[in-house]
Amino acid sequence: MTRQTTMLNAYVPGAGHLSPEDRALADRRAAALGPAYRLFYETPVHLVRGEGVHLFDPEGNAYLDTYNNVASVGHCHPRVVEALARQAATLATHTRYLHDGILAYAERLLALFPPDLSHVMFTCTGSEANDLALRIARAATGGTGVIVTDNAYHGVTLATAEMSMSIGPAVAPGPTVFPIPAPSPQNYPDGVASGFARAVTQACDRMEAQGIRPALLIVDTIFSSDGVFPDPEGFLAPAATAIRARGGLFLADEVQPGFGRTGTQFWGFQRHGVIPDMVSMGKPMGNGYPVAGLVMRPETIAEFGTKARYFNTFGGNAVAAAVGLAVLDVIRDEGLRQNAASTGKAFADGLRALAERHEALGETRAAGLFLGQTILTDGKPDPARTSRLVNALRENRILISSTGPRGDSLKIRPPLPFGSAHVDQFLTTLDKVLKAG
Repeated sequence: MTRQTTMLNAYVPGAGHLSPEDRALADRRAAALGPAYRLFYETPVHLVRGEGVHLFDPEGNAYLDTYNNVASVGHCHPRVVEALARQAATLATHTRYLHDGILAYAERLLALFPPDLSHVMFTCTGSEANDLALRIARAATGGTGVIVTDNAYHGVTLATAEMSMSIGPAVAPGPTVFPIPAPSPQNYPDGVASGFARAVTQACDRMEAQGIRPALLIVDTIFSSDGVFPDPEGFLAPAATAIRARGGLFLADEVQPGFGRTGTQFWGFQRHGVIPDMVSMGKPMGNGYPVAGLVMRPETIAEFGTKARYFNTFGGNAVAAAVGLAVLDVIRDEGLRQNAASTGKAFADGLRALAERHEALGETRAAGLFLGQTILTDGKPDPARTSRLVNALRENRILISSTGPRGDSLKIRPPLPFGSAHVDQFLTTLDKVLKAG
């Protein structure tokens, strides 16, 4: 198997140990929603409530959420819920009317970026933001060629699905999409920074040999679907230089690493000392409410803006703006970026200490509260063992997933309020599960 998806740990009808009530729910789901949807875990979890870093089933059992970056400031955070309800009860309309809320949010958001990135456009999802970025890049460069990593995920629209190798072979890659190996030491043993930049240049050579002009290099700056590759800091800068040298633009996809998750910085690209041409955002931006956007340099949008008008019925609506502001308030007031740095370090240190007692634990790759943990058997990455661990942790009420082209690493990405007690619970449970085999 060469492509990892969440299906690796997914429910298979007839498998698992569902109660009669939950099996009836699963059957109704299959009948109503069709075959393309997937459920996590061999035994799916029936959830009815969320609070903080926990999710709850109908019996009131708490599950520790170590996977969910959508509820970035914690499930059902009361300040976010109150802001949503208050604005929804007052005004819910779009960006074609003058309204202070969207401008207050735009200005507050842009203040978190380098001054060169001074325009923002709002969408509902990260998929829409990346799709819009591709349109803008084509207008700005006159090119169509796109470079992505070879197990990337950037969205579910037709254009972004063709840039998302991790979805599978049904639609990806598109004819103007050129995948390159993820920035791991294994792929670039002579140096990640120079090797990754060289791969960008070689991809430009391949596309130009086919008469295709480069338009865009797009990367998730934590490379979450590729297996989580945050280091060494700074390695993305030569790649950005390489694509610009061939007339293309650099897009940092911050849907997963953004909003303080990497701890030391607010955005993943900042760890690399580079200023992108565009930055896309999504999931954690609204803590569960569909808010997303694209920040860019003014010169990047200039050509597109003179020839096309942009409108999104729900993107940037008044409720979205209120929710977005509340999320930024919570991150600031509760010190969640700082918590991501300190708790994330403790988490990574704990995993590395546990690896001294368990041969199954290989490399720990981490930046803040985003961690990838390779699972081994006889010193080699083992996707099957990873899947068993994911399901065993679920049985112990810890929710997690896997990542990488073969699904051989745990993907650890909890809500940002995750604390030391939660780290201890995870490590203790993982230790117990590994001892049980």
